[in-house]
Amino acid sequence: MIAELIEHLVGGIVAYPDDVDVRTKQLRRGVIYEVRVHPSDLGKVIGRSGRTATAIRTVVNAVADKGSTRIDFVDVDRRR
Repeated sequence: MIAELIEHLVGGIVAYPDDVDVRTKQLRRGVIYEVRVHPSDLGKVIGRSGRTATAIRTVVNAVADKGSTRIDFVDVDRRR
C-alpha cells in the first residue's frame, strides 16, 4: 500500500512516470523504500533544498503504521 502511494505521488511530479520504480527492503530498524526515477527527474523529485522529498516523506509517514519508514530517491542510472 505504501509503495503504491509513493509511486502515485512521484508519478505525478516526474516527466517520465513509466520509469518510476519503488522497491521495498525490510531492515532491522524498519522498512526502506528505494524510489528509482529517470535521471532528468531526480531534481524534480528532490526539489529545491529537498522540500519536495521532505513533503513526500511527511505524507508517507502520516499514512504508514508506527515504526521507522525511510525513503531514498535514486536515478535509474545509478549502479550498485
